[in-house]
Amino acid sequence: MKEGVVYVVACAAPAALRIRTLIDKVHDRGFDACLICTPTAARWIEADVEALAELTGYPVRSTYKLPTEPDVLPPADAMLVAPLTFNTLNKWAAGISDTLALGLINEAIGKRIPIITVPYINDALAAHPAVAPNIGSLRAAGVTVLDGDRRHAAEAYLWDLLLDVLARA
Repeated sequence: MKEGVVYVVACAAPAALRIRTLIDKVHDRGFDACLICTPTAARWIEADVEALAELTGYPVRSTYKLPTEPDVLPPADAMLVAPLTFNTLNKWAAGISDTLALGLINEAIGKRIPIITVPYINDALAAHPAVAPNIGSLRAAGVTVLDGDRRHAAEAYLWDLLLDVLARA
């Protein structure tokens, strides 16, 4: 029996090229996984979309469906936003929903679905004055924003830490 459904929301950072590793780890922990990408992340993994859909058992989504189309993903029990980029972090904190990924994670706050994320931001962008208050805003809204080395390589991205926190959520 599966533990539930985890939406893996991937933004366009180098770790997105290794998103299969996170999906495998989600499955290893007993959860079903659905992959949602920002539009740029979807372009980055374009060659792997069919394999990732086969791996998850669900279509990889990156755009809103038409109102007449059925929902193709089961409801999420939790969300992992990983990697979280500077752009998505700041839009998310401002409540902007101009992509499917942002729309889903904004709604998840209102639905009180557990959300766990780790920013993947270079030092120059991390020093921007919007970052700290926006992380604070997301935390105040109930999002678990993990601290981490923003310069880490894609291979060292903190997938296991995300899943350890998810297990406690």
